[in-house]
Amino acid sequence: MSKDANPKEALIKAAYADVHKFGNNREFDKAVKAVNRILGVAPDDPTALHCKVVCLVQLSKFEEAYKFIEKNRLSSLAFEKAYCEYRLNKQVQALKTIDDTGLQPLPANLKELRTQVLYRLERYDECLDAYRDIIKNTSDEYEDERRTNLSAVAANLAVDKNKDVPDVPEDTYEQYFNSACILSNRQKYAEAERKLRTSEKLCREFLEEEGASEEEIVEEVDVIRVQLAYVLQLQGKTKEAGTIYADCLRHKPKDAALVAVASNNSVVINKDQNVFDSKKKIRAALADACEPKLTSRQKQVIALNNCLLALYTNAGDQVQQLSQKLAQSYPQVEFEALLIRCSQLAKDRKHKEAIDQLQKFAAAHKSHEFVSKFAIIQLQLLQGNRKDAIETLLSLGEAKFKPGIVSALVSLYLGTDNKPAASALLKSAVDWYKKNNVSSGDLSDMWRQAAEFHLRGGASETAASSLEELLKVNPSDTKVLAQLVIAYAQFQPKRALEISRKLPKLETLTTASEIDALEAANWVMSAKAAKKSANAKIEPSPSTPLEKRKNNNRKRKGKLPKNYNAEVGPDPERWLPKYERTGFRKKRGGARGKDVIKGSQGMASGAADQYDMSNRVNLSKNSPVTPVYQETTPGPRQQHRKGGHKKKKGGRF
Repeated sequence: MSKDANPKEALIKAAYADVHKFGNNREFDKAVKAVNRILGVAPDDPTALHCKVVCLVQLSKFEEAYKFIEKNRLSSLAFEKAYCEYRLNKQVQALKTIDDTGLQPLPANLKELRTQVLYRLERYDECLDAYRDIIKNTSDEYEDERRTNLSAVAANLAVDKNKDVPDVPEDTYEQYFNSACILSNRQKYAEAERKLRTSEKLCREFLEEEGASEEEIVEEVDVIRVQLAYVLQLQGKTKEAGTIYADCLRHKPKDAALVAVASNNSVVINKDQNVFDSKKKIRAALADACEPKLTSRQKQVIALNNCLLALYTNAGDQVQQLSQKLAQSYPQVEFEALLIRCSQLAKDRKHKEAIDQLQKFAAAHKSHEFVSKFAIIQLQLLQGNRKDAIETLLSLGEAKFKPGIVSALVSLYLGTDNKPAASALLKSAVDWYKKNNVSSGDLSDMWRQAAEFHLRGGASETAASSLEELLKVNPSDTKVLAQLVIAYAQFQPKRALEISRKLPKLETLTTASEIDALEAANWVMSAKAAKKSANAKIEPSPSTPLEKRKNNNRKRKGKLPKNYNAEVGPDPERWLPKYERTGFRKKRGGARGKDVIKGSQGMASGAADQYDMSNRVNLSKNSPVTPVYQETTPGPRQQHRKGGHKKKKGGRF
């Protein structure tokens, strides 16, 4: 037995030496072979089993490592098992594996892994508390990484505006990046843009100092640039954002999440343009490799944009399928999916079916009843059914008295030529606001429109009520005061007289100097009239006698032609051009007129006679041929050249 045992122990010892050597050199594939030699001799060796799992994890063979742990029932390797589940995107199982250990408190490695699992499960409140505890009770070289992860959690929490997020440090480019994400989620885009540009600069400087290659620098910087493009896009700088997205996608990044975000945002910029390019990019965003890297919020937005793209391309069946799938996968956007589906039905002229679906949804979801009815109203108006649209608006209860809805109802009533109903609605709106003591600070436009409408319709009492409310908002408004006097004058003259005393006197409205300045103003006159008016303003000196001044203004007699004869009437055609007068005769002949050649260029002079229409102008009335008159079209004109230049032969015209 001793002879057999010695070679076995020697083999195991030599194999462990190889495992140690290959592990230090990070040659884990060779280390696995050395471990397999040990397991061939001692299959239950716990150290060898542990070494093999670690080597497989280092080789990123997580599926193989997980199966090996399960097959050999290595319950002591809870951390390795949970880590494999975490990397295989089995987050719920990973959390269960950690919690089933029953260790209290958890070891540092399991505690940190559990925090990462909580982050992937998007349980950010618990994750934030866990990171705070780890940072407080741990001090090692990974402190900056933990603070960076803490700022990433804070950035995700900032999506909810009602939640307070902790102040994050800004010592590294990653922390600057996360701080910018917090600002963008709080809709502070200009500040976020500045921090992202700082982060990009720090990232490049840091990686250059570390000796990273240009490809590695570009890969890391592209993450920051895509976020920068997102911020620019939200500021309306879509052209610059689109250029950055295209540039980053051209680099073919390895990060699947980066590809998905850049592709999706490019689709948003395209809208209903470049549909072929959008289809290609939305497929890239929906790839299986992207799913585990994206948050549920990002996946929801991509799925919603996929539905909208199908709507833009008018793919009716696809819209129905995708919208139903969207509603099932993400119930929080069920109403948005329904709107997309109804929009497609409206495109297909199926308005009744779309209205029925919206009515069913509104009956089942009271929280969306108000918004659903507005969608129904839009569909009814697309049908041209104004009466049903009015009934739907009136069914909104007290919400129908909101200024916007009142305005819409009045417009619809006037469109159906029902002025009494419009007047009654405005009157009931005024009464409702007075009864409920609603502040009229934001309702001045409605009061004004109601008053003017009732004044035009002769409802002076209702108009006066509206104007009184409007006067409370701005007591110094003289226009409203004047309208109120007019309204009261129709049914309560004493009240009108009393209010009219509050109007400013005419003397205070205009002064003598203002009247003189207005009369002297020549901006409404022509230049000639203004000059004449200016000359007329020159007053004569007091010493000038009145009779002499009158002589200066005498009229001069008009000049007559030399051959003027008062007994002969003027020529009635004197205002016509000469060529339109009765006695006008066109000049013919002359040296140039005799030799003119008519016809197309290059035609012989003999053949030109048949095309010369000058001899056939006077057609008789009995002629069967009727001349057709056509507007001349401008043709190529010959340019007159200066002497010294000869025409080249052989050219084409």
